[in-house]
Amino acid sequence: MIYPDVQDLTNQDLKVLCDAYRKNNFIDPEISEKLGVKRGLRNADGTGVLAGLTNICDVIGYQRDENNNIIPIDGKLIYRGIDLNDIVNEAITQDRFLFEEVAWLLLFGSLPNKETLDNFRRILETHRELPDGFAETQIMAAPSPNLMNKMARSVLAMYSYDEEAENTSLENVIKQSINLIAEMPSMMVYAYQTKKHAYDHESLYFHYPKPGLSTAENILAMYRLDQNYTREEARLLDLCMIVHADHGGGNNSAFTTRVLSSTGTDTYSAIASAILSLKGPKHGGANLMVMKQLDEILANVKDVHSDEEMKDYLTKIINKEAGDHSGLIYGIGHAVYTKSDPRAQILKKHSKDLAYEKGMQREYDCLCQIEKLAPVVFKELKGSTKNVCANVDLFSGLVYRILGISEELFTPIFAISRVAGWCAHRMEEVEFANRIIRPAYKYVGDEKQYISLEKR
Repeated sequence: MIYPDVQDLTNQDLKVLCDAYRKNNFIDPEISEKLGVKRGLRNADGTGVLAGLTNICDVIGYQRDENNNIIPIDGKLIYRGIDLNDIVNEAITQDRFLFEEVAWLLLFGSLPNKETLDNFRRILETHRELPDGFAETQIMAAPSPNLMNKMARSVLAMYSYDEEAENTSLENVIKQSINLIAEMPSMMVYAYQTKKHAYDHESLYFHYPKPGLSTAENILAMYRLDQNYTREEARLLDLCMIVHADHGGGNNSAFTTRVLSSTGTDTYSAIASAILSLKGPKHGGANLMVMKQLDEILANVKDVHSDEEMKDYLTKIINKEAGDHSGLIYGIGHAVYTKSDPRAQILKKHSKDLAYEKGMQREYDCLCQIEKLAPVVFKELKGSTKNVCANVDLFSGLVYRILGISEELFTPIFAISRVAGWCAHRMEEVEFANRIIRPAYKYVGDEKQYISLEKR
């Protein structure tokens, strides 16, 4: 859908503008090291710069020896002091949907008892429907080809429906947080259906949220035309949402939430910004890049079980001869984890049976081969001693494909899973940090005199 009143700049216009920029703008990356600038807020060894304190989540990927050298270890993800693997084990062994329990844990800091959990589920259930007229005026009236942009705009639009939008008291931020956790899945599905209708010229249908369902069940029921799903499918989606619910205060989208919250701005602005941070292919958008990479490998490698064939193609990707020519193997490597990403291992373990059942054995096995061989190829080609491992994005995209979910929803589902964590970080920042986040940048440009227009 291209609106006729939007005019593109001509190629000549763009050339002039780009030439003007490139002529006057350049920063040598080597200057950063000389000045001690920590680009990307990373230390020289690749670890993150310590920027704050949190009680919410801990991401553990390495230890340090007596000489402060990094020692690789199996990764751990801790929600409010509880190992993610223990939470997942409860969900699997007790056949329970646990995303709502995890949301409570992240927001309030403890495990709810049955009465509290039942009441919290009821509150979420009664807040899933969007305000009257919201879908028609805020979603259908302004469709977007990108669902993350539409979700961010929808969250911002909720400001107009909240008489206490600017109130940053704990009571009000909790109320706003619960509303967003409940409503964002509905925003996502309605935005998807509207996009299909406006841009893909497909039939439009909306399903209302169903009472008595978990968040994962409700998403599948609203998304699917026939509203049918199996318990195994819903449990796998619930599991995926659990592992995506938070990842510490230093990940880009949580840090974005904290940066905006530190200014005293409203909840809707902070969460909308987090959504747009997560959109990037270096953050939440990576799972889609993994699936594009997977499809290319499957089309070009005859036997994915052959280590030699797979290594040859992965070599081509790193050498920028294949893939998107970036030299990146998507789904491999992480800023914190060294030997393993616990989220990737959970999804790998619990998606296998359903992948095989749905006829996606080759896809699953190929990802396992990438996980095994990519670190080897990196070391052989780069001569690097740095440990790299599969991250959560390597397997999350396949989970969504197994569930028949459109690629356009891969990152939005990540967002609706992560909003509980974002809100928890916002609450903590507003309540306890109480200081605007303001790092420094070193100016490295020249001093110049102003020249009047007539003399230029």
